[in-house]
Amino acid sequence: MAEKAKQSEQPKTQQIVKFDNISDQVLAKINAFTRDGGLLLPENYSVANNMKSAWLVLQETTDRNGKLALEVCSKASIANALFDMVLQGLSVSKSQGYFIVYGNKLEFQRSYFGTVALAKRSGGIKTEPVANVIYEGDDFIYTIDPQTGYYAIVKHEQKLQNIDDNKITGAYAIVKLADGSTHVTIMTIAQIRAAWNQGATKGKSPAHQNFAGEMAKKTVIGRACKMVINSADDAWLYEGKRDEMDADTTAAQRDAEVISSEQEIAPDEVEYEDVVPEPAEVQNEAEKPTESDEPY
Repeated sequence: MAEKAKQSEQPKTQQIVKFDNISDQVLAKINAFTRDGGLLLPENYSVANNMKSAWLVLQETTDRNGKLALEVCSKASIANALFDMVLQGLSVSKSQGYFIVYGNKLEFQRSYFGTVALAKRSGGIKTEPVANVIYEGDDFIYTIDPQTGYYAIVKHEQKLQNIDDNKITGAYAIVKLADGSTHVTIMTIAQIRAAWNQGATKGKSPAHQNFAGEMAKKTVIGRACKMVINSADDAWLYEGKRDEMDADTTAAQRDAEVISSEQEIAPDEVEYEDVVPEPAEVQNEAEKPTESDEPY
């Protein structure tokens, strides 16, 4: 029995040993680019510490069938997922993002906490975003500035007896930017449920069922922070990056598995590829503008 257990652990050990230099390779690349000034990272962000914690998490990451990511994912995709985490200045140990397997590729997906952290850093949010739920019977009035198209809350009066998670009509979030301006995001309950439907449980998780109001706040804050991130000066760095509101993860995993089954690629057949752009490309801040429970 002990011998069989030892044998069952052997493939996992071999795979980890096989890929255990990826984090070191990515770290070396990042250090080189930061020394050359081609890549700027937050002052309080430790690349080495976050790379180590990410590697520990990655060793336990599995796909939807329970297979280890290190057994099914290509070396190049693992390297790129690690770099993606560092590029956004996020930490898996703080639940700011997750590693998710799509077929034979690994991706880093930003969480709600990561989206808020990124908005604070790149978007200039200086205080915590504030959100409120709108219930049936609330006296809620807002306006739209015809010049800018921005929302402004004129009035929101709420009686205690109105608070009922079965009677939510919408929610709004307010973020204050460094320049003193205020950004308001408003979502109807239909829009909120559509966002929930992007998640694996389609908004049917215990958190969504039992704490719908809090989850609605989380959703609208996520949407507000994405707007701030996408309007930041360095928004092009985060263009195309997945977060919890972007896609149906389960469906994407299923589709990716169908494709990978038709085009099998063994991890050791994939050459290691550079995971960062050339320094000149990083320095040229192009004018590209670019959501756990379950996703929001």
